[in-house]
This record gives sequence, structure tokens and C-alpha cells, in this order.
Amino acid sequence: MKHLETVEQLSSAEIAEILALAKELKANRGREVKDLPLRGQTWALIFNKASTRTRVSFEVGIRELGGHAIYLSQNDIQMGRGETVADTARTISRYIHGAVIRTYAQSDIETFVRVGSIPVINALTDDEHPCQILADLQTVVEKLGGLKGKK
Repeated sequence: MKHLETVEQLSSAEIAEILALAKELKANRGREVKDLPLRGQTWALIFNKASTRTRVSFEVGIRELGGHAIYLSQNDIQMGRGETVADTARTISRYIHGAVIRTYAQSDIETFVRVGSIPVINALTDDEHPCQILADLQTVVEKLGGLKGKK
């Protein structure tokens, strides 16, 4: 999986794999980990919508996986005002390894994915919130023992 645009794009097997990895990463927090999949990478957090928990969780997660995060608020870049989303995607793709985007329009995520050349994670749009859904599913697994048979 290169991008996370919507939870609907994920198969049951991919969701199970993500939840298993999340469980493992959570269990190993604070321990020295040799495999740092984001080592040497810089990821942009492009937030047109502010959020304390989302920003902190992604910054900490990127750091704990060995990477570095650059926070870009709507005041820091011109995405969608003065510079098209497509222009921003092309430009950002030249400098960083991935983008976490929290914005209003789902079409902004779709354009970034289509035009950019880096992985994109949808951290919230007016239409989708796939990371929250995955976190909710992780909670169901932790508290209720699994997803099978749950509605």
C-alpha cells in the first residue's frame, strides 16, 4: 500500500495486517528498535485544519519510526490559494519522502496522490478519516478481542 486515502480502499487482510503491526509497535514503545522503517526520511505534515492530537500523534509516530516531520500549516504554504494542490504536490515530492495531509476537500488528497510521487496519508477530510477508523478498530480488537462478528 503506497497511500491511505480512504479506509474503503483497504482489504480485510490489509486491515488485519495494519492492526497487527499497530499492536506490535504499541507493545514495543519506549524500547530500542533496530528496524526503523522511516530512518533517514522526512515527512511533511500538511495541516489546513489544525489538530492537537493528530499533529502530536503523527510527529511522535514518524520520530519513533526513525524519521523527521516538518509541520506545514495553512499559513506556511499556499496550497489551494496562490498555488494549486497539483503544484504543491509536485514541489513537495521533490523534497520529502511522504505527506500526511489534514484538509477540507477529499479532492485535495486525491489530487496530491495523482500528481505527487510520494506516499500520502489522509489525516482527515470533510469526507474521510481513515486513521481514526483504524484506531477505532484497534480499540475494538483490544477491548473486545477481535473484529469477527462485530457490527
